Amino acid sequence: METADVIIIGSGQGGVPLAADFAKEGRKVVLFERDILGGSCINYGCTPSKAFLAAAHAAGRVRQAKDLGIYAQVEVDFPAVMERVRSIRNSWHQGVDKRLHEAGVRVVYAEASFTGERTVTGSNVIVQAPLVVINTGTSAAIPNIPGLAGTPYLTNRNFFDLQKLPPRLLVIGAGYISLELGQGLARLGSETHIIVRGSRLLDHEEPDVSETLAEALKRDGIQIHFHVNTEKVIYNDNVFTLKLDNGQELQGEALLIATGRKPNTSALNVVATGVELNEQGYVKVDEQFRTTCSDVYAIADVAQQPAFTHVSWEDYRRLKAILRGENRTRNDRVLGYAIYTEPQVGRVGMTIANAHEKGINARYVTLPMSDIARAIEWGHDLGFYRMVIDTETDQILGATLVGYEAAEIVHVFLSLMEAGATWQLLEKSVHIHPTYGEALPSLARLFIE
Repeated sequence: METADVIIIGSGQGGVPLAADFAKEGRKVVLFERDILGGSCINYGCTPSKAFLAAAHAAGRVRQAKDLGIYAQVEVDFPAVMERVRSIRNSWHQGVDKRLHEAGVRVVYAEASFTGERTVTGSNVIVQAPLVVINTGTSAAIPNIPGLAGTPYLTNRNFFDLQKLPPRLLVIGAGYISLELGQGLARLGSETHIIVRGSRLLDHEEPDVSETLAEALKRDGIQIHFHVNTEKVIYNDNVFTLKLDNGQELQGEALLIATGRKPNTSALNVVATGVELNEQGYVKVDEQFRTTCSDVYAIADVAQQPAFTHVSWEDYRRLKAILRGENRTRNDRVLGYAIYTEPQVGRVGMTIANAHEKGINARYVTLPMSDIARAIEWGHDLGFYRMVIDTETDQILGATLVGYEAAEIVHVFLSLMEAGATWQLLEKSVHIHPTYGEALPSLARLFIE
């Protein structure tokens, strides 16, 4: 059995910088990785998906330019699109490999499991260390649909290995992965159907966010089937057939499953080191990422943190500070995120419902995209800007932006909220005309009675 100063399990966006930093400090670091270095973000999440959407949204914008009096024929070279996506992914993966190598991190390419207290084994390598960090992330949760197992269905894990554009795409799920990838393939030329068991898309967002995106997807020719479940999957002659509980049958050459995520903890044998999991299989941690075993920590989405790369990276910074004795916690920064459909969704902080659930006396204002000069000029009629404030303190509590490049614009609110600013600070700001950002002070002025 070997000894080390630090063991890190998983090479996601939290584990990699931790391993590199500890190694550069002169500690002996062993990192276990069962798959590809870089975790989901680089290999089958943010990096490939946004490179893919760059092509898809470019095609979509050209087709929709007819509203501006521009008519063009779009020709998609799908193999070239996907080759570019994979080349970017490979470049970033190689960068992670180089970073760990240059830092002096020992990488063991094996599925790790605990065999004792702070003792980890994988591929006949057994290592014990006084500090262990679990960063194994999550993976696609596959529903138990008769006939699905054994078929070549897609998840975000293998989606980017596609070589040919499927003429017809079936999508089961209504979350951001299904919407981003579904709209992406539709814009590149696939006839796309989205199967939703509930009444709306993105049911964790506000209802008018769901309604806006549903309208946007319909404009791309996507057919959305609400209030249905898939009872059976049949795969024959390279075609999927879905039998729905409303009696309908849908067929397609590709099937994307995007029905949620599950924690990658089943192989860890955490009981051997005294680490407890919750009912969903996530690692139990306190506010400072401590598990139920002394000096074993878990960060990012395997610890049920919000499943975003920027949260994972901030968890790395949080944990480093905690290990230095600083008083950081798992929720000590304002949380923002985005959905990269078109229009985009930019979110930060609370909705009005969140605020009321917390007992805060709050109110909100909404500015439709159709009232924004830049949106009118560019022909972007779908979307809105919304801000929530604390009525008693005037502090900004949250914002929801749905519109062109909302993922960029929402950072204005994120910074204001981190600074504890009030809506009056935004109201008196003079933003440039004509821009989308110009509408933010206009939004704040709606609070003036």
